[in-house]
Amino acid sequence: MIHSLVAGVSLEQARWKPTADAWSMLEVMHHLYDEEREDFRRRLDHVLQQPDRTWPGIDPVGWVLERRYNEQGFEQTVTGFLRERDQSIDWLQSLESPNWQSSYAAPWGSITAGDLLASWVAHDLLHIRQLVELQWANTTRQLEPFRVAYAGQW
Repeated sequence: MIHSLVAGVSLEQARWKPTADAWSMLEVMHHLYDEEREDFRRRLDHVLQQPDRTWPGIDPVGWVLERRYNEQGFEQTVTGFLRERDQSIDWLQSLESPNWQSSYAAPWGSITAGDLLASWVAHDLLHIRQLVELQWANTTRQLEPFRVAYAGQW
């Protein structure tokens, strides 16, 4: 679904933001790419294999500016995300009888491996919604001066 939402998007559209503080499609995709590599898979493995060890640090919001997401290549970012996602799926399928109740004592409270897996899926859905909203905003902007009210309420 994520790949379908960004297929055929130009670099100009990928970098476009509806407001100065909103994320672009490129920033969303680079966030998903980094989360795939440095957050969910890594931390889930951590909870399953070594729940007593401290999680490696991450800064997903800070990385957007620090890593200059909106200046990166869009196709490379999408390809990188898809490659990492394939690795994640292969890894998940390779797990033999994972203990989804295994937990990690995070600063905000205990989190289980099952919680992390569920959050990974929910995280995708949040960003799918964000990509759809960006497609909507960009499309309605490009269609001006024509109105889209006949399509229905957004």
